[in-house]
Formats: sequence, structure tokens, C-alpha cells
Amino acid sequence: MKTNSVTPAHKAVLDSLLLQIPGVEAGEMSGLAAYFVNKRMFACLCNGGVGIRLPASAAANLQFSNRNVFPFQPKGIPSTREWVQLNHEDSASYEKDRELFLTSIEFVRAGK
Repeated sequence: MKTNSVTPAHKAVLDSLLLQIPGVEAGEMSGLAAYFVNKRMFACLCNGGVGIRLPASAAANLQFSNRNVFPFQPKGIPSTREWVQLNHEDSASYEKDRELFLTSIEFVRAGK
């Protein structure tokens, strides 16, 4: 997978899914297309997939239970335990992750 690659179809699906949620804004951080709540990033497009911030226990459980979830390593650098990478070849599959995105938004909104 290419580092920091953004699949336009992934971004289109995420824009339609996430930007309808009150308080969610699109932007950029460190050269990555990203999504924010309360000016804090909760998701970003990177490495051909989507990095998402969740409570550390939820992130760990996802990595063990879902074959499409990997450790998040933006620009090849390991991130914190709260970040995981969701990889779907079919962009529309990110719509099935709506609950994960909502969990991420609430986690980041709470400032934890």
C-alpha cells in the first residue's frame, strides 16, 4: 500500500457519511485528509485506508476480531494504541463502519 495515499472514492464516501453528523468538519492535518470534532481529529485518510481513534480497549479488540483492521502507522510511524487503520477495497464498505465512526466521534468529543 502506498504511504499517505488517498483514494478519492474513499473520501467521497466518508464525506457523505461523516459530514452530515453535527459538529463534524473536514480538514487536513500533517498533509492527511482528516475529519474533526471540536477541532480534534478522529479520523483521517492514510495508507489507502482510514485511520480512526477509539478507546484503546476497543481498538485492541477490533484488531483481534476484524481482518480489515490494522495498527495505524501514518507515514510509516507507529501511532498510539487508540488509533487503528480500517482497510476496505470497496469504498462503500466504510458505510458499514458507521457505528465505529460514531463511537470515535463521541470518544474524541468527550476529550478522553
